[in-house]
Amino acid sequence: MSDPVAVVDLGGDRSAIDAELTRVLPPASEELSPPLGDAVRYALAGPGKRLRGMLVLAAYRAVGGMGDAASLAAAVETLHAYSLVHDDLPCMDDDDVRRGRPTTHRAFGVTAATVAGVAMIPLGMRAAVRACDALHCGADATRAILRELAVAVGARGMIGGQLADIVAEETVVESELALDSIHRRKTGALIAACARVGALAAGGDAAAVDTLGAFATDLGLAFQIVDDVLDVTRTSVELGKTAGRDVALGKSTYPAAVGVDAAMARATALVHDGCDRLARAGLLTPALQRLADLVITRTR
Repeated sequence: MSDPVAVVDLGGDRSAIDAELTRVLPPASEELSPPLGDAVRYALAGPGKRLRGMLVLAAYRAVGGMGDAASLAAAVETLHAYSLVHDDLPCMDDDDVRRGRPTTHRAFGVTAATVAGVAMIPLGMRAAVRACDALHCGADATRAILRELAVAVGARGMIGGQLADIVAEETVVESELALDSIHRRKTGALIAACARVGALAAGGDAAAVDTLGAFATDLGLAFQIVDDVLDVTRTSVELGKTAGRDVALGKSTYPAAVGVDAAMARATALVHDGCDRLARAGLLTPALQRLADLVITRTR
């Protein structure tokens, strides 16, 4: 049997998502006047991994989706890009470099970046609605998809996790359970939603949606753990962003709590368990296996 990780090329999906991101707010659009529109387009065009969008596509296909879901993947990537813009602001992580270039607030100013980030939330949700219409998802599935995304980026998900992460800078969090709670909301909630959204768009049943969501929940926690490991083991040039920021900001991380080796062991175990769960349900496709592998083998 061939190795599923070796035969899957995700480059086509990445290119399709990039193309759809240019349509979220087209260059000719007068919807947001300069510099806000320019700041949004700058944030969306950053050369990212597109892991979240590719997860949407992989989950969609895993339950039998046959359409072109790249626009739905781009909607999720828009919401993710918003979080990066705000994460880099001076009142948050105060970073100057993201994806190998100046952060949005460095390029356009703090005010424009802040407002542009807020504007990207409705833009992402609107893109999701349009994608659902194009995929003929139906009213019930569309509502479920929008609910998943809203919860993932809200107080129960990404925003709440980011707040908990900031609060944790003032106190050392050594409990793995407490770290899990922060990471599962800050990073894991949107990644989990990606798999659920993809499955919902393809008409997957509740069992398939929940199984893919559980897999992606493990994937999301592993992703953040690896992110924290890379922050202390790689250079700024390698990462495309400022290395060592977690230590400088006093953030609570797995490497700080248990060490690099133990942190990577936890991430690897999470990915393995997630893939096993999919395999038992008959949902582990080569693309999902490849994305899981990338979470723990990536170098940036």
